[in-house]
Amino acid sequence: MHHDPSRPGRWAHAPLSRRRFVQGLALGGVALGTAGWRLPAFAAETDARSGPQVLRGTEFDLSIGASPVNFTGRTRPAITVNGSLPAPILRWREGDTVTLRVANRMPDAITSLHWHGILLPADMDGAPGLSFNGIHPGETFVYRFQLRQSGTYWYHSHSLFQEQAGLYGALIVDPIEPLPYAYDREHVVLLSDWTDLDPGRLFRRLKQYSEYDNYYKPTVGDFIRDVRQQGWAATVADRRAWGRMRMTPTDISDVNAHTYTYLMNGTAPAGNWTGLFRSGEKVLLRFINGSAMTYFDVRIPGLKMTVVAADGQPIHPVSVDEFRIAVAETFDVIVEPSGQDAYTIFAQDMGRTGHARGTLAVRAGLEAPVPAADPRPLLTMDDMGHGGHAGHGGGAAAAEGGCGAAMGMEGGCGASMGHGAHAGHGGAGGMQAHPASETRNPLVDMQTMTPAPRLDDPGIGLRGNGRRVLTYADMRSVAGDEDGRDPGRELELHLTGHMEKFSWSFDGIPFSGAEPLRLNYGERMRIVLVNDTMMTHPIHLHGMWSDVEDADGRFMVRKHTVDMPPGTRRGFRVRADAVGRWAFHCHLLYHMEAGMMREVRVEA
Repeated sequence: MHHDPSRPGRWAHAPLSRRRFVQGLALGGVALGTAGWRLPAFAAETDARSGPQVLRGTEFDLSIGASPVNFTGRTRPAITVNGSLPAPILRWREGDTVTLRVANRMPDAITSLHWHGILLPADMDGAPGLSFNGIHPGETFVYRFQLRQSGTYWYHSHSLFQEQAGLYGALIVDPIEPLPYAYDREHVVLLSDWTDLDPGRLFRRLKQYSEYDNYYKPTVGDFIRDVRQQGWAATVADRRAWGRMRMTPTDISDVNAHTYTYLMNGTAPAGNWTGLFRSGEKVLLRFINGSAMTYFDVRIPGLKMTVVAADGQPIHPVSVDEFRIAVAETFDVIVEPSGQDAYTIFAQDMGRTGHARGTLAVRAGLEAPVPAADPRPLLTMDDMGHGGHAGHGGGAAAAEGGCGAAMGMEGGCGASMGHGAHAGHGGAGGMQAHPASETRNPLVDMQTMTPAPRLDDPGIGLRGNGRRVLTYADMRSVAGDEDGRDPGRELELHLTGHMEKFSWSFDGIPFSGAEPLRLNYGERMRIVLVNDTMMTHPIHLHGMWSDVEDADGRFMVRKHTVDMPPGTRRGFRVRADAVGRWAFHCHLLYHMEAGMMREVRVEA
């Protein structure tokens, strides 16, 4: 029995109690012994509390098929690798050549595996439609490439919505040379989001009613409270500004725990995934955000975390209480638990609607208290690059007027200011210039006018919370800038969208109508991203590193995924050292599918 999640109408949605939806079942994971399903024998060998199995070596046989899972009280079909959700942890070694025979056992769906953050030839990258045709039903595709890096990465499908349906797993590359940090034990902590809905149906729901999960719109009571605190004029001005954008300050994420159950290593919160430790050990935790749409804020109450690597690459150690991990990012942290037998690993979603959780413990079966969710954050005009709040991007544009609010359906601010193509760091009066393709564009519902890098900003919902929170400004690559050249040219791209239409794009041009971005082989260039939307976007360039710069254009940290909060302008350097056709996209799965993607061609 097989199910194709890309085909509509195959998975029905049944309402569940709020508690069951958020916490999930204690069992979680692959549902064993379900009538009508034949599972491989090894599926029963994986304890839900210990996570997926580990496969090591240089030769791998991976079978992509369908398996039943149960996270909410209902058995649903998932797409799995070797019957496992998440897929098995793959353990490789730097310098080795790995061979992966990937068989598609689904009868009516093309599939793929993309090795996220791994440097390899374009035809091995696994993005269908570019340098690869996908793996058709009944076919086996052989991936083979040499490993030129080490660290914590992950792999996932790049076909339709299969990643949301369970097709993702952790990927660890052990180094040849000793790391600049030591540890006694390690655990993978793979975070993800699960929905009982057919992912294709969820996408159609977003297109038809993008605010379905936004339960927290401002009320009359909120209006009265704001009038008391801010005065009538300021409150009315604020409501008008949001009204012009057809948005609310509670639009933190498109999909949240009203739809999702959050998983840690494939285990729902009630299942209590557990990683063991001995008191006094240094424990390396390899955090991976393998979710489709969810940003997580992670902390371990009672423990400091020392961040030692970002996106697989060592950084100078940073001691923090908490970090935000964007979709597709990875962070390695070292903790030294002692003095108590159990600690909760707590990962709440950015909108504070739910959480994933697990436990570090001296033995299985122990638990520690689970923190209450933090207060729900509210966006401000300043968060979106429209305000005048000192310290977070400041601004010449007031929330009430013209350019400071939003670009309307007829082009509004961008049109009236007459900005044409990309222009450095702004236009008239220090305002941000915008590409002509955004002007009077029915797929663009707002523009930022005073963006800033905000590299030292922990992010909405994390400011002033009494905890030391990791920021991009904290991260410095140990290796430094391995290229060393100044960029020879600069390309500016704007992240654009229309909330009501759930349309997402670069420069107002969805992927289907966009020309490829062309890079010359060997060149060093700078890509500048400007987020014109009110959403946070993790931007991923396949095949090459993205070397993030500070506000003055100096190299800071090497990454494969660059987080772009609302109202930010951030630059990163790229060395075009990989010939071929590559994907460049927002890693929010439904944003990519809705158009926020480009092809990058590196040509000799």
